Amino acid sequence: MKINTKVFGEVEIEDDKIISFPGGIIGFPELTDFALLHDEEKGVGAIHWLQSIQEPGFAMPVMDPLAVVPEYNPQVDDELLKNIGKLIEEEILVLVTVTVPGDLTKMTVNLKGPIIINAAERKACQIIVEGEDYKVKYPIYDILQARKKAGE
Repeated sequence: MKINTKVFGEVEIEDDKIISFPGGIIGFPELTDFALLHDEEKGVGAIHWLQSIQEPGFAMPVMDPLAVVPEYNPQVDDELLKNIGKLIEEEILVLVTVTVPGDLTKMTVNLKGPIIINAAERKACQIIVEGEDYKVKYPIYDILQARKKAGE
């Protein structure tokens, strides 16, 4: 299927690359089908885009939380994950949304609302982590700059 995206222009998305969010995502319950896109030149370690299939103008920047918080390990109630199938540790992908304001030094990730993807079944959900361990707006600019300087 071809869709015209805001970030990448027209892209071809194979049916087996579509990730289903049975309950939608927080704030957009009607958006249930997404593809995970990334800039080939920047590689897979950079920011990815969770691109809506239903609404081509909607794409959220996302990234691996371990890239900025190596000890990230939220405790999640299994009940919250029941809609995305049987989970096998090697098949779980955890992403967090990135907020990129006009002033890049204020870039943050949402550690409180991770996206959990069951890669084997291509099903996902976004959850809210209980407790005060993780922030909704965790600053990452300095961390990314340090990684860039270190050549990661």
